[in-house]
Amino acid sequence: MNKYTAANIPSPCYVLDEGLLRNNLELMQRVQQQSGADIILALKGFAMWSAFPIVREYLKGCTASSVWEARLAAEEFGREVHAYAPAYKQEDIDALLPLVNHISFNSVAQWQRYQEQAAAAGVSMGLRINPEHQEAETELYDPSAPGSRLGVRADSLEGLDLDTIEGLHVHNLCECDSYALERTLAAVEKRFGNLLHKVKWLNLGGGHLMTRQGYDVEHLITQLKRLKQTYDVQVILEPGSAVAWQTGPLICEVVDIVENDGKIALLDISATAHMPDVLEMPYRPAITGAGLPTEKPFAYRLGGNSCLAGDVIGTYSFDQPLAVGDRLVFEDMMHYTMVKTSFFNGVQHPAIGILRADGKFDCIRQFSYQDFRDRLS
Repeated sequence: MNKYTAANIPSPCYVLDEGLLRNNLELMQRVQQQSGADIILALKGFAMWSAFPIVREYLKGCTASSVWEARLAAEEFGREVHAYAPAYKQEDIDALLPLVNHISFNSVAQWQRYQEQAAAAGVSMGLRINPEHQEAETELYDPSAPGSRLGVRADSLEGLDLDTIEGLHVHNLCECDSYALERTLAAVEKRFGNLLHKVKWLNLGGGHLMTRQGYDVEHLITQLKRLKQTYDVQVILEPGSAVAWQTGPLICEVVDIVENDGKIALLDISATAHMPDVLEMPYRPAITGAGLPTEKPFAYRLGGNSCLAGDVIGTYSFDQPLAVGDRLVFEDMMHYTMVKTSFFNGVQHPAIGILRADGKFDCIRQFSYQDFRDRLS
């Protein structure tokens, strides 16, 4: 039996595997120790705060994209909090400054508007820069695409007095390797090299998928060490995906099987509500033991349990026929998937649990009608 489909694990359920999470964090700890860089957790990719006591053993803080994320970091993680958002209202700044250590502004106008207040609060200020260098393969996740609203281009900084700016923030990667980082750094140094000698820190954002098999970790360490030695800056990385990469699945169950130009298995999960990137990117998630449509003898189109006609995950094949009540294990569902879920259609939201290193399963949260109701009151 697959360890994730044991009888004491409900369906549907997101299951975080503590042992796999610690493996990722131990690799990150090695990167920090050997490079001198700091790695913090990007809550936009992984915000399962019941796991913060584990993550806190290895990483020194979190990065937040909103006031609510910053509050979650401050209250539940309890170490450094860094913040960046495309734009802040005055009430956002009022709420953020007591919570954060670093804040990065997306525009010169935002920095100029709030710099006195941030300085008075003792918060280190940075600017997000646009290196005008593209590495992300999916347009939806490319911050350096032409016309991007994210980051300041070099020509916008000419002639400005940047004395209150202590850091630069660059983020243009998405599940990339260290060689994409090396090319990005070349673009940053070409366009912003004069500023790198003046700032105290350089935040390299996320997208560094150092926990993926085959990633050249030694090459990453070399790049980070070179930056520190060349510019005497604190180097910061803020991955989300890499922290929770391949650390646990979404468990679901076959509820019905219908026929329409082939067999269709209806599940107790929804693509649009429980793994929306399947429809937005789109991408095809892996299922343990399943293959491509014609790879194995029994093929099924897998559909979600919402009324959206396009709530379809794709066609998969299996060694044996599926039956009502069978469990399926959708792999690698901890990063980004959980933070994007919704209560669309009022379908049952998956539970959240942790499979501990000793094999014990802890069901952390099960959702109720009241959770759905109160969100829309």
